[in-house]
Amino acid sequence: MRIYIHTDLEGVSGLDEEEQRQFEKQDLYRQSCEKLMHDVNASIEGAFEGGADEVIVMDGHAGIQRMNFILEMLDKRAEYDPRDESRWWGMLDETCDATFFVGAHAMAGTLNGFLDHTQSSTTIQNFLINGRKVGELAIWATLAGGFGVPMVMVSGDEAACAEARAFFSPIETAAVKQGVGRNKAIAYPLEEARARVREAARRSLALVEQAKPFRPILPIEVKVEYMKSNFCDEAAARPGAERLDARTIRMVIEDPRDVLPWRPFTNAEGRA
Repeated sequence: MRIYIHTDLEGVSGLDEEEQRQFEKQDLYRQSCEKLMHDVNASIEGAFEGGADEVIVMDGHAGIQRMNFILEMLDKRAEYDPRDESRWWGMLDETCDATFFVGAHAMAGTLNGFLDHTQSSTTIQNFLINGRKVGELAIWATLAGGFGVPMVMVSGDEAACAEARAFFSPIETAAVKQGVGRNKAIAYPLEEARARVREAARRSLALVEQAKPFRPILPIEVKVEYMKSNFCDEAAARPGAERLDARTIRMVIEDPRDVLPWRPFTNAEGRA
């Protein structure tokens, strides 16, 4: 069984203050990356305990411009995916049996979602697929679904796990903290949180046969509502984009791999 693990930073165990994800604060950021590796390794361990034969992991935070993995800490049984701009989904393909999302945060606008955002915390207000507001969980699941790969496990804060259960069934979730407003969380004890991640990963492999890939009806309508009209100016110039109003772009796609048909957070003011 081949498992592909997508990761993010905001939803890892022990990260409970906004400043801990600020790259400019090097010491704090390094600690956050170490916490990320512990959660990633917990999910890898759980996957192998559940029967995985192969595990691939992606560093999914802040695109490919920033390295968040500490590779010397990565469980040596897993393969690191050094994806590039030409293939943002990396090595994910039809040969994978399931995908995890480790370190997830909730979509933009989620009450008590710790560091909630969708692709960018400063440029994007809402992201919609076929009229339904979605976050990064559903965006990744849409891509994976295009390859026939189901999402079976999510870890993150309570809000992210609730979002996962609203979109995917069956699904195993591991809540490692609870958001208090947007920029503060109550982190659960590290050993307990990482044990939850490992156990959810282990249990999730029993869902692989019954879990269905997430497949929005084709063609897929993608809408992005930006926070400011100037962010929309740039995106509206992209091929295939239809501008609906000052802050909204619409595109229609046939291939789920195009669910992010442009990089809507490339503006210098944008930030993951």
